Amino acid sequence: MKLYRRYFTTAALIWAGLLLLFLFTYILVLLPQKKTRKQLERQLAEKKQIYDSALQASREETKLKLNEQIEHLRDELKDFVIDFEDSANLTFDIGKMAGEKKVASFRIKTKKAPRGAAVPDCEHLFENHIDISFTAGFNQFATVLNALERHRPVVFVDGFKIIRSEQDDSGHKVNMNLAVFVKKAPSG
Repeated sequence: MKLYRRYFTTAALIWAGLLLLFLFTYILVLLPQKKTRKQLERQLAEKKQIYDSALQASREETKLKLNEQIEHLRDELKDFVIDFEDSANLTFDIGKMAGEKKVASFRIKTKKAPRGAAVPDCEHLFENHIDISFTAGFNQFATVLNALERHRPVVFVDGFKIIRSEQDDSGHKVNMNLAVFVKKAPSG
């Protein structure tokens, strides 16, 4: 009986030692490989996604669809950005619009900035500022403001100031600061 007990104790100690050795080996060798395998699988999935995207982009129908989207976005951009060559005509357009609204004492002045103010993080655009002043009633002011907001390309109203007329309700002095985005002239 003692012999069997000693045999089982020795066998249990050997098995426990081997179990600890296998556990230690698993932690040192196999577990890092498992992490590396998962990382490689993620990289493989990313590369496969890039490959599938490149394959999709190489198809003619995809090229046509992307070119159509680019043209649509360029058309939308024209609503917000004026070409450099057309920027001089903008002051005439605003003056004509003010004349149609029959405002009095209309003056327009572009702010002096060397080739406009830079737009942060934008290589191809700059911001042009225009000051206008006129005398008008409140309804005339509202129609001028509405016309400016509907103008294409978009004219941003940075701010305005209305000085109330002391004499009557038709001659309030209005000062407006406007801004427009202008596409830079091609270099060369």
